[in-house]
Formats: sequence, structure tokens, C-alpha cells
Amino acid sequence: MNSDIVKKGIEKFPHRALFMASGYTNEELDKPFIGIVNSFNEIVPGHINLDKITQAVKSGVLMAGGLPLEFPAIAICDGIAMNHIGINYSLASRELITDSIESMAVAHGLDGLVIIPNCDKTVPAALMAAARINIPTIIVSGGPMLSGRKKIDKIDVNTVFESVGDFLENKISKSEIEFMSENACPTCGSCSGMFTANSMNSMVEALGMSLPGNGTIPAVYSERVRFAKKSGMQIMELVKRNLRPRDIMTEEAFKNALSVDMAFGGSTNTVLHLLAIAEEAGVNLNLKTVNYISAKTPNICRLSPDGNCRMEDLYEAGGVFRIIKELTYGNLIYTSPLTVSCKTMGEMLSEVPYELNNIIKNFNNPYSRDGGIRALFGNISPNGSVIKKSAVAAEMMEFEGFARVFNSEADGLAAIRNEEISEGDVIVIRYEGPKGGPGMKEMVSPMVALRNKNLDLKVALITDGRFSGGIRGLSIGHVSPEAYDGGVIALVEDGDLISIDIKSGKMELKVSEDEITKRKIKWKPLEKDVRGYLRKYQKTVSSADRGAVCL
Repeated sequence: MNSDIVKKGIEKFPHRALFMASGYTNEELDKPFIGIVNSFNEIVPGHINLDKITQAVKSGVLMAGGLPLEFPAIAICDGIAMNHIGINYSLASRELITDSIESMAVAHGLDGLVIIPNCDKTVPAALMAAARINIPTIIVSGGPMLSGRKKIDKIDVNTVFESVGDFLENKISKSEIEFMSENACPTCGSCSGMFTANSMNSMVEALGMSLPGNGTIPAVYSERVRFAKKSGMQIMELVKRNLRPRDIMTEEAFKNALSVDMAFGGSTNTVLHLLAIAEEAGVNLNLKTVNYISAKTPNICRLSPDGNCRMEDLYEAGGVFRIIKELTYGNLIYTSPLTVSCKTMGEMLSEVPYELNNIIKNFNNPYSRDGGIRALFGNISPNGSVIKKSAVAAEMMEFEGFARVFNSEADGLAAIRNEEISEGDVIVIRYEGPKGGPGMKEMVSPMVALRNKNLDLKVALITDGRFSGGIRGLSIGHVSPEAYDGGVIALVEDGDLISIDIKSGKMELKVSEDEITKRKIKWKPLEKDVRGYLRKYQKTVSSADRGAVCL
């Protein structure tokens, strides 16, 4: 066992003494050491129930003959961190979580890991750590929250974000927005739409790193507790077989995950995270692969913000594996990759019944013939950029307009609210990338403000920052190279013509190469007063097209 390095032999009696100081017996120390990574805290609504999930996992480990050793991980709620300096820490926290799990697991000679994340950056961090450490690992999320209700309509946290703009525009009363705030999030769990957290929890299933149900069993259901117990038992089987994350997260598994992502049109953040996880797993994945898979994968499921359904509806419709099953009818799923069930993906899918429903469309009758996410290339983003195609209106698939340039989200938002943006503009918000932010802000507020000004179908927004999974409209993020690195986005000037063609995957700055070269010679990076952890992050983080990993 891996844990022998801290407990076997005469030289390790001092180590055993320290374990005994924690109350462990010789009988316990002879069992496999299973690290239980508990990201519970009393701030994040998706993590408030993880103490109970952790106890269930530990019960499963004990039932199967292991020694559960619990330790914590941090978590940041993007929604709470939004619209202030806190959002700069969100993506950056992914690296902190990954590094801390690695540190604890390696330093203490653990034989296996059960990682218990739920929201936004904690899930990709769990997968990155699993790939990096490469000891038997299983992921157990806390599950999605149930949707709220406004009479017969379902609502969620995105509804509240949009209601802020409605209130500021005097479209709704204070009592109405208070009602939204009190009723949009009725339970604990990851926010109920197909936003980043739920997109990534679904990706875990597609990658084979969790048992079925990880992405969709609601947080408040007893089934979620039983799921956690079964996962705790299953880690012991993985340790017994020495089945490791890199045996599971192969190139074919990542292509499966991308296919599923295209099928339900998840958050563009999933692309950022899958690239980062692949980097840790030693798998070659890039934005061209994203486009290749998107071109042949139909969009067959649309949840909020692209539709009116929520995660509970997908759960009732059969969950993530029901989507995967539908994709097999187009030969879009590799069936040979192993999963943490110790079965292949094909063996798992053979157990999934075929059931018609209103949530998951038939493969031959999709919402669209290609996927919900698209990578765009061109002189303004030679290394790529990303858009949630499924959230763009049909009439906006081709767009051309004149640039309005802002060096921060705050400046861009102020211009929108002050009615300085006109129909046909292409808003460029830069110096918000992984290094320039630093931390790659989510541009929720500008897009919501555009909607409230009735401009969301009349203008485009491009940025080297990123977008929440709750965003709708012609919003293009992850522009690479970013402005801080001297990318062409840093050279755009007010009045420049920009052309966007989502179907062909192109975005062009209509300025001559000679003019771009002249501007480049004069360019100087915009430096911000950055200190503490963000300064360290800024010095090591890569570009978005590489997943914004710290190298």
C-alpha cells in the first residue's frame, strides 16, 4: 500500500506514534488510508450540506474496510463573489485547492481519495488534483439545489441577477425583487440551472470519475446520501484494483466529456476547466478539438439559462447517462474507457433504459445539429476564444459592428448603464484575463445590463475574461492571447470594425496588418496594483486557451 511509507517498518514507529496521538489504533492503521476531502463551509450554499455527505462517505469507507481520514478544502461561491474584488479570487482558488489536496495526499501517504466538492472551481480542482496525484480517486458532489417558484414559473439565482436590472430600470417593484431573493434558492445545493457547477458535476460523470447520478441527484434527496455511501464503499474497490485517475481520464474519456458538454450546451467555463484537467492528466486537448466535436454533436438538451428546465428535470429524465446514451445512437461516445464503477462506459450504458421524455431530445430531432459551445479564431483571437452558441439568438449568429473599448469590467458596465452604448456596437472589455485581471472575471453584470437596456440582441461583447454559465447573448470570452500579454485585443481602438461569424468560427478585427504592427510598437501593458496571492497567481498562470493553469 502507498501508506506503507508512513506506517511500515521500525523507522516508522515515530510516525505511528503521531497517528496514535490522533486516537487511531493499530488495527485501524493496518487498513488502507483513504483521504476524505471535505470542502464544507458555512458560506457557500452548495457546500453547506457537505458535512452530511462527508459522514456518509466515511460510513461507506468504514463498511468496506478502509480508514477514512478527513481534511478540508476551501470553496468560493461565484455568485457571492460577483461584482466586486472577490471574483478575482474565484478561478485562482482552483489552483489553491488543487495544490492543497496534492500536499495533503502526498505528504501523508494516502492510498486513495474521495473528493467532495460541489460549486464552480472546486469540481475542476478535484479532477485536477486526482489527475496530478494519480492515486485511486472518486468524486462525490453535494448535488444541485431545487428550483424556486414564482407562482407556476420556475426561478433560480440567475432570475435574481436579471431582476436587479429590472428593478434599476423601474420594471419591477422592491417587493418583487425581495420575493425573488427569498424564493429563488429554496434549498442548499449548486444553483439549479446548467451553470458552471452543474456543468462540471455532469462532466465528472462523462469522464467516468463518479458513479452515475453525481451531477443530477438533488442535494436534499436521501438518494444523495445513499450515493455518497456507495461511493465511499467503491473507493475501496478502486484501491484493491489500483485503478487510477489516469487509467480513467484518457483522451477518449475527454472527448466523451466534450460531446456531453456540446449536447447540453453547458457553461463556457467547462472548456476552460477541461483544458486544465487534461493538462494535469497528460492528455492533448485544445480548442480545435472542441470545434471538431461541436461540429458533429447535436444540442439535445437545454436547461436554464437556455431553457425553462432545471437540474431536477434532467434528474427525472434519467440524468447525464441518459444524455450519453442518446449520443451513442450517433456513434459519438467511446464505449471502451473505464469508469470508477470498474466497468467500461459501454457496460454502464447497457444498463441505461431508453425512455422518451420532453427534456432530452431525440438524437435525430435536436435543437440544433451542432453543439452548444463554439471556439472562434481570427486575428483578434489567434489562439482562440469561446462562446456559448446555444444561448445566442439565431439572428445574431453573424454580426458586424464598431468597437467600444474598455480596460475593465467596471468601465464597460458604467458605459452600458449610462446609455453610452448604441445598437450595432461591439463592446470590448479587456485586461480581465487570467493575468490581466488577475483571475479572469465573470462578465455577468454587463450582459444583464445590456438585457435591461434591450440591447442584448443588438450588440456583441467580447473579452479576455469569462462568462458565467447563466449568461445569454452574443458574449465571447477567453480571448487569447489576452491583453496583458500583448494580444491583439490590447490593440483594438474605438471605432474599429469587428466581424463575428459563429457558424464559421471566425472573429476578425478589420484593421490592416501594418496598422496592427504600428499599434503593437506603441503598446505598453496596463499594470494594476496587485498584491498577495493574486500577485503570485499572476506570475505563474497560463493563457485561457491552455486552461489558465499555473505552470
